[in-house]
Amino acid sequence: MNLLINIENLFLIILALVWIIGAVLQDFKRREVDNLWNFSLIAFALAYRLSVSIFNGNYWFILNGLIGLAIFFGLHNLFYYARLFAGGDAKLLMALGTILPLSYNWIINLKIFGYFIILFLITGSIYALIYAIFLVFRNWKGFKKEFIKQWKNYQKMFLISLIFVIIWINIIYFISQIRFIFIGFVILLFPLLFVFSKSVEEICMVKSVSSNKVTLGDWLYKDVLIGKKKIKANWQGVSEKELKLIKKSKKNILVKYGIPFTPAFLFGFISLLFLMWKFSLLF
Repeated sequence: MNLLINIENLFLIILALVWIIGAVLQDFKRREVDNLWNFSLIAFALAYRLSVSIFNGNYWFILNGLIGLAIFFGLHNLFYYARLFAGGDAKLLMALGTILPLSYNWIINLKIFGYFIILFLITGSIYALIYAIFLVFRNWKGFKKEFIKQWKNYQKMFLISLIFVIIWINIIYFISQIRFIFIGFVILLFPLLFVFSKSVEEICMVKSVSSNKVTLGDWLYKDVLIGKKKIKANWQGVSEKELKLIKKSKKNILVKYGIPFTPAFLFGFISLLFLMWKFSLLF
């Protein structure tokens, strides 16, 4: 067994798995992960690291957790403000920073961080695509109409991509680097994927709900006018003050729901553990 999966780290690994599974269950049930749940993982992980450090008389175990938390706090802000993650997902990522420094060697820890982020993004992309396809089959008639509509709206994007592909093919032919032709296919595929995702969003992820079912942090599909007060649709979602106004309105609200993305954390973390067990990350 890899030396990184030892008795000292086993509790952290089990703790992370339990908390990630709990976050997944919350995400599917309520489309949000409680801040308290994410912060409690940080508290438990750091408390355990501190107790082990005191017992062993080596305080690098707790310091590693604090350094990991600081690094993943930076990643939390990067993913959140780049609008790649919602708040709950970003905080779960930050909490995992207290778990993932599993070595006293920081070169190894940085490798672990890199492996996790790469595996997380790869498995997350595959999961999101499969989930989107599932939604398409559930809403096939509506999706088909919306796809045709969006395709007409974004035909120019396809034509621009086609021009870029033609230019690219000529460039790689001129420099005799035909092996890079796949980049042209990626450029050509982009408008199709964009229209696909836009159609999925419009048909499968926008729902009209009664005001009493709107929750804190929900994404409004468009601005909502309540009396003379306009509540703007933004990335941060509905605030507490805005939620009170919405609930008083007693009207139906268009809310945009994202794909529950917490399973990507589970897939990424399990993939990392598999690599640590099957192959050595100590190279």
